[in-house]
Amino acid sequence: MDALSEALNSVRMTGAIFYQAKCTAPWGFLVPPLRSVAHVLAPGSERLVAYHLVTEGKAIVRSEGMEDVLIEAGDIVIDPHGDKAHAVFNGTPSRFVDSEAELDKLVSGELTAMEIDGGGEPTSFVCGYFGCERHAEKLFLAGLPRMIKINVRRDTSGEWLESLIRHLVSEVGSTRPGQSVLLCKMGEALFIEALRRYMEELPPEQTGWLAGARDPIVGAALAAMHRKPCHHWTLDELAADAGASRSVLSERFARFLGEPPLTYLARWRLQLAARLLETTRKTVIHVASDVGYESEAAFNRAFKREFSLPPAQYRRTIAGNGSARAN
Repeated sequence: MDALSEALNSVRMTGAIFYQAKCTAPWGFLVPPLRSVAHVLAPGSERLVAYHLVTEGKAIVRSEGMEDVLIEAGDIVIDPHGDKAHAVFNGTPSRFVDSEAELDKLVSGELTAMEIDGGGEPTSFVCGYFGCERHAEKLFLAGLPRMIKINVRRDTSGEWLESLIRHLVSEVGSTRPGQSVLLCKMGEALFIEALRRYMEELPPEQTGWLAGARDPIVGAALAAMHRKPCHHWTLDELAADAGASRSVLSERFARFLGEPPLTYLARWRLQLAARLLETTRKTVIHVASDVGYESEAAFNRAFKREFSLPPAQYRRTIAGNGSARAN
């Protein structure tokens, strides 16, 4: 598979929430920093991604430190990092609705649509959230701008996806079997389609993980490492797999990702190890073996360099934090 597919397979996505927003100008609502509300919207998720799909009308997305983003029917705007609050509006509203106050209702299913009636031009959205592991920040979220805007109506595949999501959202609150799982999968599909389109539109000089994944040489090396992270890769093997020389692979990898291929692989193995320590009861030596380390001592040293804690202490700390959140 390609690098993006391999990376997406290696990061667990979690529950999604959809709701409709139907507004007439002037109107506006505020979205809080998602990292501060992830525990409410997607318990257990380490990162939260939000998006707004405009199905009718237009709006402006505004956040501190960035230019306003105009979105119109067919546009989807994604907040991939969730570290800043943003406002969505049309016209000059007398007040902005604080969507944070409605989160509990959204999660419980009590609220399925937000309506703001200013009496003027209509705008309709499908708003959504889904969670993912923090490892995504090392992969397809790395290097992304504060906001991504993509139009999904430029071809039949995007139109089909939008139509299906609109249909699913119209059934939010129903008791049909499988509804919540289907919504979650469609949330992932919408996000992945947006990533694909964003990759296609990147300028040639762009750097970062997605730009590297698009490059035929770097992308092939990334796909190989993510497909077999515990394999004892050498630079010669990776270069051969990518159909390039060692020097070309090293130069292109450094240009796009800012580090050598084997350094990237070492960090990714440790991210996988952290996940195993958090989610399984495997012994440290078994975790080390699963991610390609033959020596527990070498694994302990490398893990401590990356996470500032040895593996066993890291596991205890994560378990303690989880218990504190549960209480």
